[in-house]
Amino acid sequence: MNEFANRKQYILVFFAFVAAILLIRLFYIQVVDGTYKRIANQNGTRNEVIYPARGLIYDRNGELLVGNQTVYDIVVVPRELSTFDTAALAQVLGISADQIVATLRDIKAKAKKIAAFQPTLFYKQISTEAFALLREKWFKLPGFYALPRSVRTYPRSVAGNLIGYISEADSSTIAADMFYTQGSYAGKIGIEQAYELPLRGKRGLNVYVRDVYNRIKNSYADGMHDTVATPGANIVCTIDAGLQEYGERLMANKVGSIVAIEPATGEILSLVSTPGFDPSLFNDVHQLAARGALSTDPMKPLFNRAVMAQYPPGSTFKCLNALVGQQEGVATVGTSYPCSNGYYSGRLHVGCHKHFSPTTLVQSLQVSCNAYHCHLFRSIIDKYDIPQEGFNAWRRHIASFGIGQRLGTDIPNELRGLLPTVATYDRQHGANRWKSLSIVSLAIGQGELGVTPMHMANVAATIANRGFFYTPHVVKEIQGGQPDSRFLTPHATTISPAHFAPVVEGMYMAVNSEFGGTARHVKIADIALCGKTGTAQNPHGQDHSAFICFAPKDNPKIAVAVYIENGGSGAKWAAPTASLMVEQYLKKKVTRKWLEDYVLNGDLIHQQSSVPKEQ
Repeated sequence: MNEFANRKQYILVFFAFVAAILLIRLFYIQVVDGTYKRIANQNGTRNEVIYPARGLIYDRNGELLVGNQTVYDIVVVPRELSTFDTAALAQVLGISADQIVATLRDIKAKAKKIAAFQPTLFYKQISTEAFALLREKWFKLPGFYALPRSVRTYPRSVAGNLIGYISEADSSTIAADMFYTQGSYAGKIGIEQAYELPLRGKRGLNVYVRDVYNRIKNSYADGMHDTVATPGANIVCTIDAGLQEYGERLMANKVGSIVAIEPATGEILSLVSTPGFDPSLFNDVHQLAARGALSTDPMKPLFNRAVMAQYPPGSTFKCLNALVGQQEGVATVGTSYPCSNGYYSGRLHVGCHKHFSPTTLVQSLQVSCNAYHCHLFRSIIDKYDIPQEGFNAWRRHIASFGIGQRLGTDIPNELRGLLPTVATYDRQHGANRWKSLSIVSLAIGQGELGVTPMHMANVAATIANRGFFYTPHVVKEIQGGQPDSRFLTPHATTISPAHFAPVVEGMYMAVNSEFGGTARHVKIADIALCGKTGTAQNPHGQDHSAFICFAPKDNPKIAVAVYIENGGSGAKWAAPTASLMVEQYLKKKVTRKWLEDYVLNGDLIHQQSSVPKEQ
């Protein structure tokens, strides 16, 4: 008997122990751990994300470049649909009644018991004006609702490649950042991409109670968990909107790029890439065909040539070789070399145009003498006992100008260009089997060199500053923040400031001398323009026209690089274009209408142009 009594006690203790564990666990689940409570709440609530208004973008003078506009998406709740005025809806939306019927048929087919109570997208992006007309007809449209959203507007419709655009976030963007959900928008290329985080702002959230049919009843917990969306930060960019628009007019019917920089700050005043595109095409969902045409256009309007196209620098590179020659002690202002229609060494001949001979360092830039710079380049390399050492010394100086590397600008997809190494020529000629003559084409900016227009605009700014540059950048100020410190730090080259004076003088004489200056036809009255022409060899067709310049000569305010594909000599198209940009920026008007008409009317895409005639 006692044995069974003891068993009973053991069983009671066991059940009491199990009950205690269950009670403790139940207490933990219901009181301590909120996981199940949150799951229950989620089943009975609905979260509505509130996307903030995107930050605005202004030019350096406070002119609005990119704004916001409210549009409306029309949604439909299938369960609430009943007979409605199809004609009235079709008239406002500008579509046929048959399209409306077909769309609703598809929506109903996909709607299940629960989905029938959920708002489903019916029509995207109607204007505020169309919405106002629609509101008058809501009583005739049961089951239809409007959801506001914000899209970008472009008062001038310029600088598409620079500003960028916004489009629906792709799956990889959504997976990488919880900010984005299906149907949300993100910046693509240009400023919109580079400054996505400050521009997009912070999301808000409204939490609603819903019933078993997913219908909204009221705010959850009296709105205690709701948060307000924070608008994106406004941005002031460095672009001068008027200069940008003028540059795009000059580059109409031409393929190429203009980059203009303020030397004292590195701020980009204008960045033109043509052909370009109207960024508003990416905001209008009804322009799918036009957007598709951009991506298949053989002229590549979405390709930002200013930072992604690589060209040989041509004779614009002679400015750098003149600086390196002085720094290496193989040339002075008085150093001269002869030119007999080019440079000769054994069977090698580098041609040159007719000009007076011999030339000094300054004159070699004035008349763009190939022979002078072949002699100078070989003197730099041959100063050293081993050619590879001489080449490395030359390369170190050139690299200090940012050539052969990304400058670190805030424009996405910038390329580093091409600056050959010893290994490059060891592969071509064999290790230790090449010398200065083997690579003499570098003297005139040809061979294995590749630069972007941004590189050469930075070179022009560096010469204007007599030996230093600031990283080129396109954003001047972010609302509530400070400019990135990397844009405020000057970068010194390896060239002594004293060696820049002869190069500046040579560039000044190229424009302002009546005796052989290669760009004398683009001089500007009352402005001391300093420039250097270049003809970039193109194995696939006519040579590219190149020009770099800055002005005024002292205390420069603007530096410009222009590359025009298949434009021939630098003097023909690039120099006039750059000169007009300088005059427009410094004078706020252009007085040389004959030159302006020549550039504006030039059509290099369809090969139609005229000879400029000064009046």
